[in-house]
Amino acid sequence: MKFARSLHRLLLSTLLAAPLAQASEPLVLHVGDQNYYNVRASVEASGVLEGAPYRVDWKHFQAAAPLAEALNTGDLDLGFLGDSGFLFLAAKQAPVKLIGVSRQNPDTIALLVPKDSPVKTIADLKGKKVAYWPGAWSQQLTLRALEQAGLPENHVDFIKLMPIDAAAALPQGSIDAFPVWEPYISQQILFSGARPLLTAKDLMPGLSAIAASTPAIDSKREAIADFLGRVKRARAWVDNHTDQYADLWAKKANLDQNVSRHWLRQAHMSVGPVDRQAAADLQSTADFLFKVKALPAPLATAGIIDTSFSQALGE
Repeated sequence: MKFARSLHRLLLSTLLAAPLAQASEPLVLHVGDQNYYNVRASVEASGVLEGAPYRVDWKHFQAAAPLAEALNTGDLDLGFLGDSGFLFLAAKQAPVKLIGVSRQNPDTIALLVPKDSPVKTIADLKGKKVAYWPGAWSQQLTLRALEQAGLPENHVDFIKLMPIDAAAALPQGSIDAFPVWEPYISQQILFSGARPLLTAKDLMPGLSAIAASTPAIDSKREAIADFLGRVKRARAWVDNHTDQYADLWAKKANLDQNVSRHWLRQAHMSVGPVDRQAAADLQSTADFLFKVKALPAPLATAGIIDTSFSQALGE
């Protein structure tokens, strides 16, 4: 009987202690970043996560598509990706919302041609090989430039290539033009002498999405709001320590520091809420993607926007 009472007390104390032990473990935010979005690098370099009442589990992705899928499956709470990648995901009725946006200098999205190319305008690319990736900024930029010039989509010969492959193809002459974003632009300018034929200025929003899974919004709202505020502070720190950060980022990304300095000195990246302009830009991109058949159906973007984090992002 004495043994039974002792066993009962032991089991009871174990059951009572379990919730306390669990409560002492910090909440974890699962955050997805891409090779060149440098969110993690800026957050760590600035030290803004010091004292955070949660732990960040960073997950690294080579492109937007696998990051989007991780948001869809619930493996990520938050993810940073281009607007088109987010829209493709939302179009599949995935449980995601746009909770913030990032912008950059539109000149950091450009259509490049080799240094010795005779091409001077988009019209000069008639019948020429232009790299693109379906739905990505590369496709958007080229098609919008053709549209602005009153030229048909088949004016150029589109070659489907991932940016890393197109970066190798341009200096070799395998393609005639390379529409892309940073830091590829700075790499091409500095190492192969490529020149921008045109940029995203007055052509496309170039919006980047801060997306969250709806289950995470429901269960981790306070942590997400706090994290967004810290990301905004990290971006401000980068603006005030540009070369220092550029060198740190180059080391982390295993790239030449001249490339990172060339890029970040002109990037002027900002993080902010989904304001009226951002919402309009997102809808504009969705309409464009449907127009070029990258999206299978029209998408009303108002339903995939969550503006409840505006205060955390400084609006």
